Amino acid sequence: MPTYIYETIPRKPSEKPVRFEVKQSIMEDALDAHPETGQPVRRIITGGISSLSNKSEESRGRRCCTGSVNSCCG
Repeated sequence: MPTYIYETIPRKPSEKPVRFEVKQSIMEDALDAHPETGQPVRRIITGGISSLSNKSEESRGRRCCTGSVNSCCG
């Protein structure tokens, strides 16, 4: 079962968001409230294949996807 990262949505501008992890099935809907406090939350997306492939290109002396959005190398 994957672990998802969630972040609370502060009610006041002075509050800082709090991050926490939850193990959920891929089939389950994303949480919309913190399981203990009921505060609204959003799922945080981190990492991904693109960051791995950019890193491998850099290690070979080649840098992809720099500059404008449409300048990615193939």
